[in-house]
Amino acid sequence: MRGIVLMALGFFAFAACDVQAKFLTDTLPPAQIVFFRQIGLFLGVLVMLAMKGAHLLRSQLPGVQILRGICAASSALCFVLAVTYVPLADAVAVTFIAPFLVTLMGALFLREPVGPRRWAAVAVGFVGMLIVIRPGLGVFHPAIGFVLIAACFFATRQVLSRTLSGADNVMTTVAFTSITSTVLVALALPFVWTTPDTLQLWLVILGLALTAGVGEVLVIRALDIAQAVALAPIHYSLIIWSTFYGYVVFADLPDVWTFVGCAIIVASGLYTLHRERVALREGRAAAARDRACEAAAAPRNGM
Repeated sequence: MRGIVLMALGFFAFAACDVQAKFLTDTLPPAQIVFFRQIGLFLGVLVMLAMKGAHLLRSQLPGVQILRGICAASSALCFVLAVTYVPLADAVAVTFIAPFLVTLMGALFLREPVGPRRWAAVAVGFVGMLIVIRPGLGVFHPAIGFVLIAACFFATRQVLSRTLSGADNVMTTVAFTSITSTVLVALALPFVWTTPDTLQLWLVILGLALTAGVGEVLVIRALDIAQAVALAPIHYSLIIWSTFYGYVVFADLPDVWTFVGCAIIVASGLYTLHRERVALREGRAAAARDRACEAAAAPRNGM
């Protein structure tokens, strides 16, 4: 329960971060907004390195770590580009396609087994996404494509996380991702920098950095004390907070078809998570049976 609460608070912070990012798109370029978003966690990582030592940057797969950081920066940049033109809730709803892309990439690149039920859930989730964006019906905005690209980068980041899970600890991954993404975005700043000229903008920038950093820390801590499969459904709470913030700040209220499409995506995503739980439970049961058989056979082998 503590992990679930921390994860929910983390996504509440992320939704606050997203609405502040959208607010800043009226005056600042996307790369600069992403830089301010990343700087909160970056400063936290620097403090962590000062306290625990630079050994946290020792990685068995540094190339994969850097690639993950590039995906993190690219995903954030594409999302900010999208919310410059489309309502926040619509953009968040389309990002929910990411878990299905993780399933697809896991099957293609990691050779993870995916049964027909999960493939069906992927297809249903794709249909839900089409209902949200409704291409050809006069409501599709080309900028929604940036959300799809952001979801692809996010899914790639998650697949890389699976590759890294057996090689590096979580804090090493966080440090590499934060440093790589921040440095990468910072390279663009000399070409796009716009100095915020009001106290309000600086306060929003401060809030953006704080909520992004707090959100990351809360999610990392939640994943540290609870299983990812149990926490994954909390991700869908983003649509609640994004709709709320979008309505309060921008008077954007999604239409009924956005909610219908989002409900389909969430339902298919929850089913996918259910199948993962079943597979995990069956795998543990099989491992327990194997250990019991080995234990039972051990005395006879000794004789």
